[in-house]
Amino acid sequence: MKLLKTLLLLIVFSSFFNVNAQDEKRFKIHTVAFYNLENLFDTINDPLKYDEASPIMELKANRSEIYKKKVKNMARVISNIGTDMANNSPAVIGVCEIENRKVLEDLVNDPLLLSKDYGIIHFDGPDRRSIDVALLYQKALFQPVESSSHELLIYDDLTRKRVFTRDQLLVSGKLDGDLIHIIVNHWPSRSGGEARSRSKRVGAAKLNKRIIDSLQSIDPYAKILTMGDLNDDPTNESVKKVLKAKKDKKKVPLKGIYNPFEKMFTEKGYGTTAYRDAWSLFDQIMVTKPLIETDYTSYRFWKAGIYNKSYLSNKRGRWEGYPFRSFADGGFTDGFSDHFPVYVYLIKEAE
Repeated sequence: MKLLKTLLLLIVFSSFFNVNAQDEKRFKIHTVAFYNLENLFDTINDPLKYDEASPIMELKANRSEIYKKKVKNMARVISNIGTDMANNSPAVIGVCEIENRKVLEDLVNDPLLLSKDYGIIHFDGPDRRSIDVALLYQKALFQPVESSSHELLIYDDLTRKRVFTRDQLLVSGKLDGDLIHIIVNHWPSRSGGEARSRSKRVGAAKLNKRIIDSLQSIDPYAKILTMGDLNDDPTNESVKKVLKAKKDKKKVPLKGIYNPFEKMFTEKGYGTTAYRDAWSLFDQIMVTKPLIETDYTSYRFWKAGIYNKSYLSNKRGRWEGYPFRSFADGGFTDGFSDHFPVYVYLIKEAE
């Protein structure tokens, strides 16, 4: 009961809900988030994986102490996302750039997160660098019903050899009784250049679209959130032409997708990662049409954001304002990640 009370939020937004001030409504609010944890690897060399190339394994000394600090830094960020409005850390958060289940267990057992009792959904994937995606969820708020890992079969345009990259994780479950479906992504990088690598991300988008289509073939009104580090902006081919994501809610068809991050990118110039003095908004969360309806008797999308608090940014020097990453120049910086997290708020009327 105490937890439920902390999740009840009194929201008065006449313009949003089209109500008068005297018609105040009470809403439950939950945060759904995504965070690229930037090489969260352990200090153990797995002979079956290419993990020795990870930044922490390349360190010459103090690996264990640095690993503990890295975990604590990640826990600090996750514990803070969403607290501005929900007064709670994310009910559900997708993560990427993690090595294995063990690092996730260390993360959720950090003192900053332990009381949240996060569960873990993770499958070992085929990525050549041994990095995976996963989903963390507060057991009191979200109950998984089914989960599956979907293999991405793509090939290099020049060599025609298969590119072993991250699977896409699908988790279906009930958020406070409402069935939602979450897809966690980490699409192929831009290694070799954006143009040369573009087809790989288009392939990833096609797989993502097939997963969404399969859910909608069963239920056209399925509430689906697809999230991740796409290594593409909201305006790139993979998102705009393959997923057909819209930036205007009014233009989203029944089985369509709404991308609240496109306007942030095109109209405000916001980004989640920076390179060569240019911002990219690679980290996104998109939702299907049923989540943007205005009947708040079940959970609906309210708004999206980039969690870019000042402590997550470099304070000085050439990279001032950029995400304060964990590893640079062969050492540990005591930073966080080279990506800012993203989040959406889901709300419904309280009974």
